[in-house]
Amino acid sequence: MIYDAVVIGAGPNGLVAAATLAGRGKRVVVLEAADAIGGHTRAIEFTPGFRAPLSDDAGWIPPSVMREVPMTAAGPFIVNTSAYVAAQDGSLIRLPVRSEGPDFTRHSARDAAKWPEFTARFSRFAAILGRMYQLPPADIDTTSLGDILPLAALGLQVRMLGRADMTEFLRVMPMSVQDFADDTFESELVKAAVAAAAVRDLRQGPRSGGTMYNLVHYMAGAAGLRSRQWALNGPDAVSLAAAAVGKGRGVEIQTGVRVARITVRNDAVTGVALENGDEISARLVISTADPKRTLLGLVEPQWLDPEIGLAVSNIKLRGCTACVMYATDAAPADAFKAPVSLTSSTVALEKAADAAKYGEMSAEPHVECWSPSLRWPSLAPAGKHILVARMQYAPYALKSGPWSTTDVTSLEKKVAAAISRVIPRFAESVRHAHVLTPKDIETRFGVTEGALTQGEMMLDQIMFMRPIPGWGRYAMPIRGLFLGGAGAHPGPGILGGAGILAARAALK
Repeated sequence: MIYDAVVIGAGPNGLVAAATLAGRGKRVVVLEAADAIGGHTRAIEFTPGFRAPLSDDAGWIPPSVMREVPMTAAGPFIVNTSAYVAAQDGSLIRLPVRSEGPDFTRHSARDAAKWPEFTARFSRFAAILGRMYQLPPADIDTTSLGDILPLAALGLQVRMLGRADMTEFLRVMPMSVQDFADDTFESELVKAAVAAAAVRDLRQGPRSGGTMYNLVHYMAGAAGLRSRQWALNGPDAVSLAAAAVGKGRGVEIQTGVRVARITVRNDAVTGVALENGDEISARLVISTADPKRTLLGLVEPQWLDPEIGLAVSNIKLRGCTACVMYATDAAPADAFKAPVSLTSSTVALEKAADAAKYGEMSAEPHVECWSPSLRWPSLAPAGKHILVARMQYAPYALKSGPWSTTDVTSLEKKVAAAISRVIPRFAESVRHAHVLTPKDIETRFGVTEGALTQGEMMLDQIMFMRPIPGWGRYAMPIRGLFLGGAGAHPGPGILGGAGILAARAALK
């Protein structure tokens, strides 16, 4: 069959891009290297009978995506009403959405009183980003009225925040979360909870500038801090629903198919070559692989300007998050339906980040954990449970050399020790522990350096500077090649966000 477009990757972005193209009459094939769709949002079987996704936060589906690709089969959706942080004594302190009263009055009555105002204000800020994330990034050289009007409307929405909120929005976005937390709260525990959310998947500590932007980025589509929705039908529900819409429009999805290279002739895409030797012809390719893998791995170097190649090679991915999946005999407390941060001070968080800067695994890492089986009991056998722990900071490249069995064992013991502070006798309930280092994540999910962000969400790698300055509007230097994964605007955690915008750019 002859195709109009090839989409590389069957995660949410790729599936949404394919369905969008097919909805405009294009003949589309989606090629996925793994044996199942879903990308890194899919649940994997890590020991017989136990399946789990990597992350507690599947992401947010923007309204523009739902209108274009109505994934109603993914619902209903449940909204996290709280997140939790562990105190030094192991007790869990609830961090609610703005409509509920906080329960950390005993730690700071002042902070408890300020919490609803904080979550409400930052939800308004996140809503601004949410609107921005449904538009292509600004073309700073544009003279087109069609490009200018949406940006002007967005500027008006920022202005409509009011003078106080607008000033605060502009003030805090480039700040370090440490400076913001010190200005706003008095309780070290509350500061640590906010800071932990701000350094998610960054190889940065809370004292780094721009970490406030990362905090607000992950609040887009949320009711408050760390309170995004999840699909009641399972961790794979969004991908399955997007695939169903695409198939209904004629999209063909092939799994277990690895792309070896994107074929080019006369500076224009001609299709893709597969590892098995087959070739698929198409004048349009949308890659949801990360920018380095796409432009430096799948495109032959003679088709890329050396300066652009250098800029791509300098993209800061810096994978630093490991994952440990535990199969357990005992049910964790109901609080573990939501993410639980186990770091109780910003000092400890900064020290954990410091080690990674020098290629070392943190002696006392930052750990967040949650239980997929409390949300979706079918992921574990009856009476059994799963606990998933995300560990920062575990550098992709250790100073001591490649990850060894000793390193992996040490990582798991550190994570288990942290969890045991809040779940007594945890080690005794574990029947299996499966560790995914950043290197393992790279191998299993096809993301360079194990960086699920496909590029850190720092101020020099957002909006029109994502993936690199000058090439932030999805079209790549080779005619017919577009980037539609998390490495493009709006970045990670926005399900289908980059996919739909890349497809629309390609259709133009």
